[in-house]
Amino acid sequence: MQIKTALFLVSIALPAAASVTDVTLDNGLRVIVKEDRRAPVAVSQLWYKAGSMDEVNGATGVAHVLEHMMFKGTEKVPEGQFSKRIAAAGGRENAFTNRDVTMYFQQLQKDRLPIALELEADRMANLQLKEDSFAREIQVVMEERRLRTEDNPHAIVYEQLMSVAFQAHPYRRPIIGWMDDLQNMAAEDARDWYRRWYAPNNAVLVVAGDVNPQDVIALAKKEFGPLAKKSLPPRKPQDEPAQRGEKRITVKAPAKQPYLLMAYRAPVLRDAEKDVLPWAMQVLAGVLNGNDSARLDKHLVKERRIAVEVGASYDGIGRGPGVFYLDGTPSEGKSAAELEKALKAEIRRIRQEGVSEAELNRVKAQVIAGDVYQRDSVFYQAMQLGELAILGLPLDLLEKRVDKLKVVTAEQVREAAKLLVDDSLSVAVLDPQPVTSAPRKPAMEVNHAR
Repeated sequence: MQIKTALFLVSIALPAAASVTDVTLDNGLRVIVKEDRRAPVAVSQLWYKAGSMDEVNGATGVAHVLEHMMFKGTEKVPEGQFSKRIAAAGGRENAFTNRDVTMYFQQLQKDRLPIALELEADRMANLQLKEDSFAREIQVVMEERRLRTEDNPHAIVYEQLMSVAFQAHPYRRPIIGWMDDLQNMAAEDARDWYRRWYAPNNAVLVVAGDVNPQDVIALAKKEFGPLAKKSLPPRKPQDEPAQRGEKRITVKAPAKQPYLLMAYRAPVLRDAEKDVLPWAMQVLAGVLNGNDSARLDKHLVKERRIAVEVGASYDGIGRGPGVFYLDGTPSEGKSAAELEKALKAEIRRIRQEGVSEAELNRVKAQVIAGDVYQRDSVFYQAMQLGELAILGLPLDLLEKRVDKLKVVTAEQVREAAKLLVDDSLSVAVLDPQPVTSAPRKPAMEVNHAR
């Protein structure tokens, strides 16, 4: 088994590297092109370095609200026409907002790429943010918050835990915003956000697929080149103070079962060449939760039956602090406290005993396979490049990631586990309250795909 695993590591780590073209236009727009000739499609992604972490108290959720409003039309492309034009071209489109960025994408036949870039350039500079459209859309966003957060006990637990785990850093605020802020938000708040951050020199255009890089660059210059750069607001560091001890909260919400969520402060990838622990953290997450035979599921679900489900994950690539998560739902008759004790025991076991080379090789093979298989998708190739660009990391890390994971040692995994200590831990426990028999009827229909 060890020999097969080692061979697997070598075999999946050798995909042919496709060329990446990276240029910056005179107005500051960075254009990245990745060729992938396997299918006659193109993916266009426009990334703005503006997410919920750039918001201020009293206006939380505005980044996501503007994402919705970006589909509400310009003078050239009236409201509702953006999506219709992409659909008429045989493509699909959508957008997302997270803590670090807002990203808009289209995927369509390669010869229809000019349509996508023309539409994106138009709304980068010419959005018509009308009062009546805003009044309707803010109701949609509030309903989205009700459906995705307030009616979801696990989402409530996560939101509450983040507000406690971070004392100063804006990661403590929810991406969708606090309901009170949404209720009091005005169209001018969204206009101000648009004026501040939506500029070519605060954006990265990533195009991947069956394309010619020079043709894409020429097209980007044609559509985006005439747009003027802006003077961007200064970004202050907003570093999170050192945690001075364990934090703990109880969250009461309607639910059928208790739930436990644990968040440890963890290192974040900053220097792609020198940083070691972020890669070890990723492997550690695989040791704990990489597959059905990983430690948490094997020991706590199948053998000891303390939990009906458990998980581990590492969020260590971002503009802000890193976090290592453990979570789970206790089995009937077991408490969240018993599950927490068992999860900590698994971490302590790795700190004390480490992991064997056989287990390490097996887990690395699985982690690397997941990374490599993502590259089968043109869309996710573009996603990875856009993320690296926004975070200021070298683009060749897309190809080097496999090598970084392959050289992680058992001792480095053990050192990563040693960082998961109580003084860096925040814990949230869901105390389930009675569930009403009739589900809440949505106030309005929410079209997530716009």
